[in-house]
Amino acid sequence: MTFRLPCRMGWMSLCLAMTCASAETILAVDASSPAPAALENTLKLGTTVSTTGHAIGVNSRYLTRDGKPWLPVMGEYHYSRAPAQQWEAELRKMKAAGVDIVATYIMWNHHECEAGRFDWRGNRDLRRFVELARRAGLDVMVRVGPWVHAEVRFGGIPDWVVNLMPTRRNDPQYLEYVARLYGQIGRQLKGLLWKDGGPVIGVQLENEYNLGGEGEGAAHILKLKELARAAGLDVPLYTVTGWDRALYPSGEVTPVFGGYPDEPWAASRKELPPKETYAFRFDTRVSGDLGAQTRGNQRGTAESDMNTTPFLGAEYGGGLPFMYRRRPIVSPDDIASMLPVQLGSGVNLLGYYMFHGGRNPVANPTMEESAATGGYNDTPAINYDFQAPLGPDGQQRPVLGYLRQQHLFLRDFGERLAPMVVRKPDLVPANHTDLAMPRFSVRSLGDSGFLFVNNHVRQYAMPDQAAVRFSVKLPGQTLTFPSQPVDVKNGAYFIWPINFDMDGVHLTYATAQPLARLDTGKGDVTYVFAATPDIPVEFAISGVSPVRIEKSSAVTTARIEDKPQDVLLRVEGPASDVEINLRVADKRVRVMVLTPEQARSLSVGVIAGQRRLVLSDAQVWFDEKGLQLRSKDDPSFSFAVYPRLAKAPVGAVWTERKDGLFQRFDARVAQVGGQAEAFVLRQAGNVRPVPVGGRANAAMIPYPEQFRPAAAWTLRTSAPKAPQVEQYLLQPDLVGDVARLFDGVAMVDDWYYSGYGWEYPLAAGTSRAFTLQVLPLRADAPIYLDQQAWPDFGGKPQAALLRGVKVAPVYRAQARF
Repeated sequence: MTFRLPCRMGWMSLCLAMTCASAETILAVDASSPAPAALENTLKLGTTVSTTGHAIGVNSRYLTRDGKPWLPVMGEYHYSRAPAQQWEAELRKMKAAGVDIVATYIMWNHHECEAGRFDWRGNRDLRRFVELARRAGLDVMVRVGPWVHAEVRFGGIPDWVVNLMPTRRNDPQYLEYVARLYGQIGRQLKGLLWKDGGPVIGVQLENEYNLGGEGEGAAHILKLKELARAAGLDVPLYTVTGWDRALYPSGEVTPVFGGYPDEPWAASRKELPPKETYAFRFDTRVSGDLGAQTRGNQRGTAESDMNTTPFLGAEYGGGLPFMYRRRPIVSPDDIASMLPVQLGSGVNLLGYYMFHGGRNPVANPTMEESAATGGYNDTPAINYDFQAPLGPDGQQRPVLGYLRQQHLFLRDFGERLAPMVVRKPDLVPANHTDLAMPRFSVRSLGDSGFLFVNNHVRQYAMPDQAAVRFSVKLPGQTLTFPSQPVDVKNGAYFIWPINFDMDGVHLTYATAQPLARLDTGKGDVTYVFAATPDIPVEFAISGVSPVRIEKSSAVTTARIEDKPQDVLLRVEGPASDVEINLRVADKRVRVMVLTPEQARSLSVGVIAGQRRLVLSDAQVWFDEKGLQLRSKDDPSFSFAVYPRLAKAPVGAVWTERKDGLFQRFDARVAQVGGQAEAFVLRQAGNVRPVPVGGRANAAMIPYPEQFRPAAAWTLRTSAPKAPQVEQYLLQPDLVGDVARLFDGVAMVDDWYYSGYGWEYPLAAGTSRAFTLQVLPLRADAPIYLDQQAWPDFGGKPQAALLRGVKVAPVYRAQARF
């Protein structure tokens, strides 16, 4: 039974029994005004058309590819911080994760440590890295510096340059050496630029640049662009970072932005106030302090360029680094909840820093940023894990599944979202610390749009928004949805479509997020949605085009009283194995609904010549041979495929079974045991108080001489060779301050204790002995750890423990088709 209530519902007047208008909260936004036309020719680009005829462009609102709006995902991966033999697989993992562009810093001091002697070999082989990116189907953004920050020594500028001349300005001597560096980069990338049919589409100049003195500011960035172009670096896009009062020449470059869920570079030893990155942005693109090493004293150029440049991102935190004084751990939700906020704020290039972790080259002196060399932060000498979605050794972190579903949405539907403009709600939070007011936004163009909602803020409980409905005023209608109020609980975040075309089926709204569109053959298409946790799934189908419901599972159907051609489809119970078959004209349109858990295990790629869905808890990626799978510490593999395959894969003993709408295959490889034993080498001594000082006037990492009281263990490891094992991961479970791992007398990795797990790779077929050194953590250490990470000191002044050590095999399997 239904009642017509006085609530405004646009085309639909369906409310369920016992719903009272006064008991609900309507969250309204006016999206009825015409979107301003995007401005053309506001930026001086390089060559935009490749020898293959493809084109990349940019207007004041969004990027274009072959004339169509383009909203790509960009992920940072530093080739010189990773083993060269790892690159191909890792780039393919990034592609499978929904990344379109790989960004990489070119760190000058990784290539010209000694003046005049450039090294582009092995792990520094930029050309090979870019070639492998092309093979993986990725475009490339090279961030050429010369100052890059990247938590590297002197921001990447070699010691001999820092010692000899002023940097980061139009000093003739400095520019001479920068020109030489750019010339080297140009030679490495010759033939690989976009204009030549290659993958390099952009160049970022400098980083976090806000210096405004003589020979600095916009004039310096303009000079760097001139030097880059003179070196042959002719690309469609030239970018600069736009935060912390950045200065650059308007019209010559486009700014890129970022945001992080915490500030490891802060000096505070307490939890920080709610971060801006969880609040929608309507009046500025510049987030708060992002850790620039210098302080600008002028109004940043990005603030005055909002109407002429698109909102592009480069450094939305895929994780966080550990600084010595501050070591926050982020959850998958802490990272993934930023995505609806940034997209709903108008971001049209979703760029992550970092997407893949790494390690600094082992060198003397060490290559990390440190307070001892004038840096603002103390970072590990070698380890650059960053809590990234892909770890330094290719590990898949839990956050990857949370992000990948959003990337798949952008891959298939970013063309629709990119030209849409941001619509500010009628009521918005007073500021980013206001946790009471609902946080949402709409992006729209004409009557179509997307709703973005976020009710998650790291370390802060948000109030449940009870009995909520959304009212969006569009040029042709006012749409109020869902059909009955829903509760938006603490921690919830989602994206819902508005007036969304599904190959002729007019979806007025859905309370589920679009993930992918598959051409399933013979004129049929499948639209894949993810259910929103704790909210009933509804699909409102408009009768703009005659649609016939042929078949549905676990779905109830309701007709609209005053528009019998309109239909409300409601999924009953938890979304699982839900398929709705619709017929419009001669085409069948299927709607598939995945549970939140299924959506987090979803990848989309080509298998047996057709684009398919793949569900797996294992790490998966695609290559010319088929599907690659990796599993840490578990010899069992399982993946599900849709549409079905005509025959079972080969490459392992795969057994087939039905799994709802999917075809599932299972395999198990032989279990192998790696081993590790720990023997006490030295007991911990009494550690001195943590020194305080440096530019941040905060805790500083102890000097090498102050490691004398460190506890030490000999770790004897065994990593048996087996064809089903790719590598092993050494996993020390420790409590302390700073841990360092030595192979013989060479330090090969280091770690700041935080409560986050540390792993180090072991090659299969090796038996090694390492020395593990753990500096005790003082109970009064003036550092920040998340509350759950602080150890129980048991009344003692310090702690240095090795609670256990394990060697975990990384199993591999292949499904060839």
